[in-house]
Amino acid sequence: MSSRDAIRMSDAEVAAFLAEPRTLNVATVGPDGSIHLVAMWYLMQGASPVFTTYRKSQKVANLRRDPRLSALVEAGDDYGNLRGVELIGRAELIEDPGEVLTLVRDIAVHYGRRGAGQDPARAAAKRVGVRLIPQRVISWDHAKIGALQH
Repeated sequence: MSSRDAIRMSDAEVAAFLAEPRTLNVATVGPDGSIHLVAMWYLMQGASPVFTTYRKSQKVANLRRDPRLSALVEAGDDYGNLRGVELIGRAELIEDPGEVLTLVRDIAVHYGRRGAGQDPARAAAKRVGVRLIPQRVISWDHAKIGALQH
């Protein structure tokens, strides 16, 4: 077994890691081929992270032109406890106003007090949802390195 395989998270570990209120770093492809990278709050729907963003945002314009989407969620403050999940796939835009409103509310609840402050109906009126349909998942948990050395 390679050391890469040894630090990979199990499916259950990936699901538990992504279920926590973390930040999803989202990358889309800009019109000139450059990467547009932004941080978003999200929640999981099955194996897919879902977030909302302004309908007229650069990431939505990019996704309408090219639905490829990559995202990274990471945690840890030193090498020995770095953990992360990279999701590579395609975006599905959610434009139904009722669904977007539900997402705005659910994401605010997921992040607790940090998600409070904005009227959900007003926020949802200007937003769309984005669902990342993963085609590839890459994970790592450096805490597992210690187990390899013993």
